[in-house]
This record gives sequence, structure tokens and C-alpha cells, in this order.
Amino acid sequence: MRPANIITSIADVLAGVAVAGYFTRSLSFNLTPVLLLCFSTACLYAGGIVFNDVFDVETDRIERPERILPSGQITVAGAALLGSLLLMAGIVSAAVCSLVSGAIALAIALAALLYDKWGKHHPWLGPLNMGVCRGLNLLLGLSIVTSALAQWGLIAFVPVIYIYSITMISRGEVSGGERKPLYVAMVLYLIVILSIAVLSYGKQQFLITILLLLVFGFMIFRPLIKAIGHPAGINIMRAVKAGVISLIIMDAAWATAFNALWAAAIICILLPLSFWLSRYFAVT
Repeated sequence: MRPANIITSIADVLAGVAVAGYFTRSLSFNLTPVLLLCFSTACLYAGGIVFNDVFDVETDRIERPERILPSGQITVAGAALLGSLLLMAGIVSAAVCSLVSGAIALAIALAALLYDKWGKHHPWLGPLNMGVCRGLNLLLGLSIVTSALAQWGLIAFVPVIYIYSITMISRGEVSGGERKPLYVAMVLYLIVILSIAVLSYGKQQFLITILLLLVFGFMIFRPLIKAIGHPAGINIMRAVKAGVISLIIMDAAWATAFNALWAAAIICILLPLSFWLSRYFAVT
């Protein structure tokens, strides 16, 4: 289920909630919808990852025979049941929050299954498909204030671009890759950083947002530059891992860009937790 990655999906939702202005509207806001959406995204992400391994079991028997399914530690049928229950729990918990949130959660589940079964095999549709999953995840948090979807919904294109980049370069993490996708990813990373910086310009927490974006840039560009210098599988894998976990810092930047400073602090706390989990569970 990639526990370290699940933490990043929770950070996405918290960022969406912050963009919606939910944390800054009142000091006595209801925490229940926030917890429901965080639980929803955790279940949706975990369910999507489980089905990814279910559909990949034959390939993993060749490329990653040590994984749970190809090694026979869990049956494919058992994993499929777990994945189904996780996706259903994610949809239901979001629907309890609101019907709009439930509809977005359903869209995430369908997009994840589309990627797991067909999308990942397409050279450009696959990365776009995965990006859409993350973009919808940000919208899931944004849906806590329904009117915010119309006002700020277009910002979902930013995580779409970012995850498109990561998914595109991840194709070389097994046997190595070419430099061209890595250079494209570098340009797209810069577009993402500049987009958040522009949206935060003139806001109260602009300088803190810029500081977070600098940290974010350091975390993603350092392994990417190393992979460009030597595009071996292990270097690309490290660049992908850094890109996924660094989502937490990007989400914190979203929060400060919309003046939710203490929400950004909570999101940042998730970073060491994700790093710790990544030591014991696979990220890619």
C-alpha cells in the first residue's frame, strides 16, 4: 500500500483544504470533514496502489520477484478484495462529507483503476492519467468548501504537471533511461515552482512560501541532476522517490500561499513521518 506515499496524499488534501480557506475562516471550524477527507484519500491511494500490484503481478514475477504478490505471501484474490474494500471506504467516507466530495472520490478511484489496468502502458497518456489522479486529490481537499472549486479549481493543473513529470521519468527506474525525459521533467518542475510563486505573490506569507519552494526545489533537483549525469535505474529511482516525498513540501507551500501558516506547519510535520516510512516500505 506504500505507506510513505499515503502520507503525501494526505498532505495533498490538507493543501486543498487550506486553499479553500477552511482553516482561516474561523478558529472554531469543524475538524470532522477534514478527517473524513484525509481518511478518504488514504484509502483511495492505498486501494489504487494495491490494484497496481494486482494488475502488475506477472511483470513483477520477472522484474520484482521479491514483492508480496509474486513471492506468494498474499494471494492475488486477497489483494483484489483488499483493494476493493479500500476504494469503497474512500468513496463512502468522502460522500459522508458531501456528495460533491463523494463524486470526486469516485472519479479518483476510476482514474486510479484506469491507470493501473491500461494507462501506465501508454507513453504519454499514462503519466497524464497519474497526474489527473493527484490533481483530483487536491480538488478533494478543495471540495470541503464547494464554492472554492469554481474559484480555485484550475490550480489542480499544477499537481497534474508535476506528477506527469515524475511518472514520465519513472519508466526508466528498472533498467535505466534516456536523458531527454529527465530534461523535460526539469523544465516542468520549474513551471510548477514558478506557478506557485506567482499565485502567492503579494500574499501575507509570500516569503515563507518562497522559502518552502527553495527547499522543495533543492529536494527534487538534486537527485534529478544526478540522474541526468548518469541515467542508471538506481539514480532514476532515487529521483522518483525524492519527487514523490517532496510533494509534502509543495503542499505546505500551497498552504502558506493561501495564508494558512499553521496548516503548513502540520503538513511539514508529515515529511519526517513519510521519510521514516520510506525506510521500511517501497515508494516506487
